[in-house]
Amino acid sequence: MPTIHEVENALYALAPRELAQSWDNVGLLVGSPVQKVRRVLTALDITAAVVDEAARLGAELIVAHHPVMNCNWHPVQALRDDNPQGQILFRLVKGGIGAICMHTNLDAAKGGVNDALAEAIGLEEVSCVEENGIERVGNLPQTVTLLDFLARVQEGLHPNGIRYVDSGKPICRVAVGGGACGSFFTRAVALGCDALVTADVKYDQFLDAKALGLSLIDAGHFPTEDVVCPVLVRYLEEYFPDLKVYRSEVHREVVQYFPTM
Repeated sequence: MPTIHEVENALYALAPRELAQSWDNVGLLVGSPVQKVRRVLTALDITAAVVDEAARLGAELIVAHHPVMNCNWHPVQALRDDNPQGQILFRLVKGGIGAICMHTNLDAAKGGVNDALAEAIGLEEVSCVEENGIERVGNLPQTVTLLDFLARVQEGLHPNGIRYVDSGKPICRVAVGGGACGSFFTRAVALGCDALVTADVKYDQFLDAKALGLSLIDAGHFPTEDVVCPVLVRYLEEYFPDLKVYRSEVHREVVQYFPTM
């Protein structure tokens, strides 16, 4: 059986620590490096439900994308059981469950989040954008209408809903950025892209992208990043043949859409 530290090192072989943004917190965030591991649960986020799922499976470790603590948007200054984050951390510690998080380093890594996203929507000739190493650009096998492309995004990512603006142009060259990469739209235009698939797009970004002739598509944060969980399962199973690796069945898209038509 590998130790948590050995699993962490294997994950760094896939997504090196130096690829992480300076503000990010990646690697082993909760648990003992020397703890032996027989079962691992993968999930995009470590929620209370995911921790309970790990306990039911007998998993000693959760491997997630989003950091469970000490990120710039949610700094941990106290550990208390009367707030949601503290409750999750207490559950992990009391249950003897470790937590490894691979975030922006997995966004940028070859074969990571954004390569998985490009593959999910059927892009070919995919290349890394060197500006920050995160976004990818590729081509569809053939030029399609925007509506046909949106159907492709729906089939590949299964979002609960899609927000978008239509540039009025057919779609062939596409940029992708899992999670909140809406600000990439100007670079996507400069790279000759017809569309950008990302999430968490701001209103002004929709307006400006349309004015620049780019179809901007917000397919949701969870759908554009959860595509990496099967990658993690396959990778860890191949790296540690005796390890049982599971993908969370309880963690799903949290955002719902009220149908208006």
